[in-house]
Amino acid sequence: MANAIIMASGMGTRMRPLTEKIPKPLIKVHGVPMIETVISGLKKIDIQHIYVVVGYLGNQFQYLAEKYEKLSIIENPEYQTVNNISSVYAARDVLDMGDCFICEADLFISDPMLFEAEVKESCYYGKMVKGYSDDWVFEQNEAGIITRVGKKGTDCYNMVGIAYLSQKDALILKEAIEDTYLGSGYEEMFWDDVVNQNLDKLVLKVHPVSVNQIIEIDTVAELDAVNQEQYR
Repeated sequence: MANAIIMASGMGTRMRPLTEKIPKPLIKVHGVPMIETVISGLKKIDIQHIYVVVGYLGNQFQYLAEKYEKLSIIENPEYQTVNNISSVYAARDVLDMGDCFICEADLFISDPMLFEAEVKESCYYGKMVKGYSDDWVFEQNEAGIITRVGKKGTDCYNMVGIAYLSQKDALILKEAIEDTYLGSGYEEMFWDDVVNQNLDKLVLKVHPVSVNQIIEIDTVAELDAVNQEQYR
C-alpha cells in the first residue's frame, strides 16, 4: 500500500493574475480544483495516506484535510527561496514509509482511471512526443530503463508530473535529497534533478499515458482552452 506526496507549494506566476489571490492548484477546471482531480484519482487505488505540501497561500488548502480522510497538510517554509526540491525535502519522512507516489498538484486528471493501471516498479508516468520537445523528457536504454531525466529531447516520453517509487527507491531518493541539502547550489534544483544525478542507484522505467488522460495547464489561455473541451 503506497503513500502519496502532492507538491502544492509553488506560486504559479505564469497564471497571474488568477494566482494573485488563489494558489494555482485550487484553480477550477470544469468546476473542480485541479488538485482535487489528482486526489480523486489517488483515492481510486489502495492509497494509505496523502500528504499535500503547501507554501504559497497555504492556508487555502486546509479544507482538504477536512474533506478527505487520510489526508494531511505539510508546510514547506522554503517555497519562496528554493525550487520544488524543497517540497520533497519537507515531506522526506514520507519516503521512509514505503512505496510512494510523488505528484504535482497543478494537473487536470481528465481520466480518473489513470491511477488504476497497476504499477509494480518505480516509474515516471510519461506521454510520447514525436519530434523535438524542449520540455522535461526521459531517455531510455534498450531495456526501457531511464538513463536521463532532463530538458530537451527528440522522440521521447515527456514528463507529466506523476512518479511512483518502490520502497527501495524511495529510501534512496530520501538519502539523495538529504545529501544534496548538505551541499550548495540546491536552491535552483528540481527534485527530478536529484533523480537524474542518482540513476546509477535508482532504477526507473516509463509508465505510458495517453495525451488526454492528464493535462498540464500553465497559462490562462491554456486554462480557457481546456475548459472549452469536453471530457468524460
